Amino acid sequence: MYWNLPEMEIAIAEKNITIRSEHLKRDVTCTLLIPEETEFVEPMNLLLLNDGQEIQSLELKETLEELTNSQRIKPTLVVAIHADEQRLHEYGTAGKPDFKKRGGKAGLYTEFIKTELLPAIYKLTGIESFEAIAFAGFSLGGLSALDIAWNNANLFDKAGAFSGSFWWRSKDLSKGYTDNDRIMHSVIRNTKEKPDLKIWLQTGTKDETADRNKNGIIDSIDDTIDLIKELENKGFKRPEDIRYLEMFGGSHDTTTWAKAMPKFLIWAFGR
Repeated sequence: MYWNLPEMEIAIAEKNITIRSEHLKRDVTCTLLIPEETEFVEPMNLLLLNDGQEIQSLELKETLEELTNSQRIKPTLVVAIHADEQRLHEYGTAGKPDFKKRGGKAGLYTEFIKTELLPAIYKLTGIESFEAIAFAGFSLGGLSALDIAWNNANLFDKAGAFSGSFWWRSKDLSKGYTDNDRIMHSVIRNTKEKPDLKIWLQTGTKDETADRNKNGIIDSIDDTIDLIKELENKGFKRPEDIRYLEMFGGSHDTTTWAKAMPKFLIWAFGR
């Protein structure tokens, strides 16, 4: 299907759906945000978003309406996937739980995305293909989105992580931890071939106060910069393949991520 941008102002329609996941053994609520229907003459884009229960505090509907009507982004369907009390187990890195065994269901969550959610979106919308498909998230949801897109670049074109939890590690700090124990860095380093993927990363200078190596730079920024170095070692280039936004005064919260969201959407789906 294709989308024609009329002269009149476009509203973003909001609809909740529930998908029964056999992989996760639960009902998964998703909020769909889509430009209200007119004529389809332009390809639609798709954004999957972790922690979809936060779309109100992210002011996502309002941001989509503003960017769509100012023609700064192409028509985009957002599927915001709600997390529940299993979040710490479903998010993470597939097949690689952290040192506290969190993320043990990340592989099942990946299968839910691939074999249950994406087919349901195609069936529900009747859209046969999307111009670009991106997956993004916040904090641990950002780590999850990058891990899933990285390992399934045949399904995704772009990935975004807002204040991504790239500290996710296989060994406790008190048990002889080194930076080589960071899981997502290791996943990237040990991937044989460079995935065909574009990656957007954001941090805030007030994401946290922790500074493991006492270098005066908070860990969230250090971990993200080191992740970029791993990507560059794999053949990714800036700014063609990687975009990095460091927000002065930005915190680990939806207020900061809401401010960063327009930049991400324009990067992912801009005209």
